[in-house]
Amino acid sequence: MNPVNKYIVVREIVEEHKTDSGLLLSSQDVDTYRYKKGLVLKVGNNVEVIKENDSIYYDKAAGHKILLQDEPLTIIQERDVVVVL
Repeated sequence: MNPVNKYIVVREIVEEHKTDSGLLLSSQDVDTYRYKKGLVLKVGNNVEVIKENDSIYYDKAAGHKILLQDEPLTIIQERDVVVVL
């Protein structure tokens, strides 16, 4: 699997979200977040800043979901990444 141009293959990282006081947030509360956290698996040949194995935050409405070898992955463009950790 080799993405082309500015496309990036991402595996979503599912996190538990807690308040400052330690309460777990419900899935409805988490759905209000605009961004998702992911692990970069592969980058296209024209991606400049992001590297494989980077942790990123990306727009949750961006990209397309695919199923590759029974693993759900997301294909996004470099412009959809907002933070590289």
